[in-house]
Amino acid sequence: MKKIGILFGRENTFPHAFVERVNSKNEDGIIAEFVRIDKVVQGVCEEYAVIIDRISQDIPFYRAYLKNAASAGVAVINNPFWWSADDKFFNNALALMAGVKVPRTVLLPSQERPDDTNEMSMRNMAYPLDWEGIFQYIGFPAYFKPFAGGGWKNVYKVNNSEEFFDAYHKTGKLVMMLQEEIQFSEYYRCYCLGQEDVRIMEYDPKQPYHMQYAREPKPLSPERLAMLEDAVIRLCKGLGYDFNTVELAMRDGVPYAIDFGNPAPDADFYSVGEQNFEWVVEAAANLAIRRAKAHKDGAMNLTWGKFVTDAVKSKRVSPKTVKK
Repeated sequence: MKKIGILFGRENTFPHAFVERVNSKNEDGIIAEFVRIDKVVQGVCEEYAVIIDRISQDIPFYRAYLKNAASAGVAVINNPFWWSADDKFFNNALALMAGVKVPRTVLLPSQERPDDTNEMSMRNMAYPLDWEGIFQYIGFPAYFKPFAGGGWKNVYKVNNSEEFFDAYHKTGKLVMMLQEEIQFSEYYRCYCLGQEDVRIMEYDPKQPYHMQYAREPKPLSPERLAMLEDAVIRLCKGLGYDFNTVELAMRDGVPYAIDFGNPAPDADFYSVGEQNFEWVVEAAANLAIRRAKAHKDGAMNLTWGKFVTDAVKSKRVSPKTVKK
């Protein structure tokens, strides 16, 4: 019997619907349940073939549990090692490598020094920074946000240098980035599961939370649909995420990736709406079942992005070149 587990926190609608959907398919030898953690022994996790992770970004103990599970051969969705390593600034660089446009962005050091450091620790930094050059490159208005994180925490819209410095002095030890504002004509939030199944959702981040997903979306032309799906899949294959959302802002007919590292994305019935909820439950159930069927004991059952796999391939040495 191969078990599919889902690890979650306060959300209610998706985890229950996911377990019910998997089990309703009556796949021979496969069942789904809520993950139950009793004791965690190093290198051991015999209970599950697949775990869907919806909460470890907030619970460090869960992230450590999932890394241990992955080392024992569990297919964890999403890859907990990569999720621990990536950040929004690097993801922007990866998007450029994948051929997807992103807003102009610069990385900035924390306004306060990290704990247990002094001015000697930061001697490689040029102070003061070239603020004039930074502001000319980014332009105003701009968004000032943490280089890693989510949930719109500590995000500021700044219209000039005075507003920027006022916000900067509130950020303490957070490492931040300043990002060009994209004035968009249309905006989409897109599910991508298994790096192949895409759901394009018309979305407006400027609206109140309960009104952000369009309940009656405008039809998309085949050309627009193909363009959006191509950008989404490029990004998710680059990152290696199997359960992700990608936000795309359209400017002059070109998609710009705004936020695309969301490996525990919103999947709540009451925010995404009935049709989007039905799609993501079905797609997630099918993905988990595919991974359970493909699961092999003793193997590393994780997916990695092209950034990692291409780097590994480039350094692979042919046996013929190895000196004996």
